[in-house]
Amino acid sequence: MMMNSLKNPFNFPKGTVIKGKWNQKMYVLLKELGYGANGTVYLVQNENGYAALKMSKNSMSITSEVNVLKAFRRVQGSSLGPSLLDVDDWIIKGSAIPFYVMEYIQGPNLLDFIKQKGPSWIGVLLSQLLRDLESLHEQGWVFGDLKPENLIVAGPPYRIRCIDVGGATIQGRAIKEFTEFFDRGYWGMGNRRAEPSYDLFSVAMIALNLTYLKKFEKRVNGQAEIVQMLMKRPELQLMKHVLLRAVNGHYSSAKEMRKELLLALSSPANQKKSEKNEHLANSAAKAAAKPLPSRKAIHKKKKNRKLLETFLIIVSLSFLYLVYLFFQLI
Repeated sequence: MMMNSLKNPFNFPKGTVIKGKWNQKMYVLLKELGYGANGTVYLVQNENGYAALKMSKNSMSITSEVNVLKAFRRVQGSSLGPSLLDVDDWIIKGSAIPFYVMEYIQGPNLLDFIKQKGPSWIGVLLSQLLRDLESLHEQGWVFGDLKPENLIVAGPPYRIRCIDVGGATIQGRAIKEFTEFFDRGYWGMGNRRAEPSYDLFSVAMIALNLTYLKKFEKRVNGQAEIVQMLMKRPELQLMKHVLLRAVNGHYSSAKEMRKELLLALSSPANQKKSEKNEHLANSAAKAAAKPLPSRKAIHKKKKNRKLLETFLIIVSLSFLYLVYLFFQLI
């Protein structure tokens, strides 16, 4: 979990010059952008313009985050994470501080963007997010600490981007960082194992956060509370069944969730058609599920039908005979 309450281990003033030991590139610190358990991020400037520089006392953390950014770079067309620009060490007072430099992404965070533009953008941006998560998962990583604060909306054209990959974890391992509201373990709806469904739960909780514009705490039954909060929001009605499936861990891939999300967000006519098809399918399934009658029951049914036919023939003939006798008497 990101612990912003921790004391920042670095306190370098504006104008400090950082020079890489190996690549010899120089960066001028302009201001601090934020810090957490795994390091501090600064806005810097060099001959190519502005960039974001992250330094940490934990070289393994830096290596891990660099590997995640490289994984993004290997995916054609993916732009969720910032571009990786440089990796090096800064020697200061005889000690080496590992750092990496990445693209500086400007724009409001996801929550502030929705406050400005309205909830109609939620589905579009979540669809973008799911597409990029699919690419990340295919590279063997799980994002982990997915939350609006870590997501920037750049543009126009508007595009969701990530500014912190510190929680990214290799699939199969325990999640490194998490924020309670977006963590399925906190809600009692799964473990903290790094797998695609962990990220997809977080995506659903992001949708809730974007409509309520705040986080709420678990009281007793986490699952029931999430369902109740989802059902209350009219902005989420079209996609509620997708979000419910995500929080319950029914999706094995971001691609599957994105496909159903796009279908849910299609025109109301298609939505009604989809519901009608689902009703017909359910009716057919129920009919197919009925047990077939036994041979004895079929034989009995045929015998009863023949007896009924014989009875009707006798009644008809008797009626005709009575009519004949009536006319004979006249």
